[in-house]
Amino acid sequence: MRVDLFDFELPPERIALRPVSPRDSARMLCVGGEGNMVDASVSDLPQKLRKGDCLIFNDTRVIPAQLTGRRGDATIGATLHKRIDLRRWQAFIRNAKRLHIGDCIDFGQGVLAKAEEHHDDGSFTLFFEGDEPVEVLLHRAGTMPLPPYIAGKRPTDARDAEDYQTMFAQKDGAVAAPTASLHFTPELMQAVHDAGIETATLTLHVGAGTFLPVKVDDTTNHRMHSEWGSIDVETADRLNSIRESGGRLIAVGTTSLRLVESAADQNGLVHPFEGDTDIFITPGYRFKAINGLMTNFHLPKSTLFMLVSALMGRETMQAAYAHAISNEYRFYSYGDSSLLLP
Repeated sequence: MRVDLFDFELPPERIALRPVSPRDSARMLCVGGEGNMVDASVSDLPQKLRKGDCLIFNDTRVIPAQLTGRRGDATIGATLHKRIDLRRWQAFIRNAKRLHIGDCIDFGQGVLAKAEEHHDDGSFTLFFEGDEPVEVLLHRAGTMPLPPYIAGKRPTDARDAEDYQTMFAQKDGAVAAPTASLHFTPELMQAVHDAGIETATLTLHVGAGTFLPVKVDDTTNHRMHSEWGSIDVETADRLNSIRESGGRLIAVGTTSLRLVESAADQNGLVHPFEGDTDIFITPGYRFKAINGLMTNFHLPKSTLFMLVSALMGRETMQAAYAHAISNEYRFYSYGDSSLLLP
């Protein structure tokens, strides 16, 4: 499909630079299968679902994966993208023309990394020197990797260390938050459980590739980034049991949706999964296990807007986003939410 079919005009003032407080007071646009739309609040979520439905959360934890250092007289920026092994990370590099294989980058605080490999997508493999775990080094020298549409408008500060982390965050490895889950609070989770709604967790370490623009004119030519994810046996069995009982699987975030769909077979059975997924969901895709999605509002012409268009229909989502813009919903990572139930 033509990428420009997924374009829309977004006024810059609709981009949220801070989350609302409390988190569950964010607005939520509910979109149904007939294209009907209802303005609500995230705190209304338990009333919008049915007893026996299951919300699926991503328990990845964002690490301080943004680094700035020196290679000789050149300033080099690095955004870690994907772990390769205990000491190596694939990273997107700013000022990459000044970095060559074998160069050492000094990120300060005793954190040194060598450029080992230059990849086709422009990224580098960085080898972090020393014996300390790389996570320790990052907490010493790194900062939270805010999305470029926020970082370009204000500097990262101490508030972001808490704001850009979900209440479910447990497993280090993401360089971007699964932002749909940022809206949840202990009070909302209690209301969810009181309403008889099930919950489950999986892990997908979101990579910086999620922010890369689609640079081709047709979706068939886009190369999707890969990310590491895991669904254990117990979770897979539980999701299958909920579906068999008539409950709907509602992904909280596109990351949860992509991993469940990667793990499901053509009959909708979810299997245990551990490894990389580069699933690219566009209109025409037949969803195998997921019945709905809670997600924030995404960028024009992004793979994520293509995904929600695949779930609900492109015309429906264009209308929903037009409604959100005209009604002053807040967009992107720190913005408002939508509940999509086809």
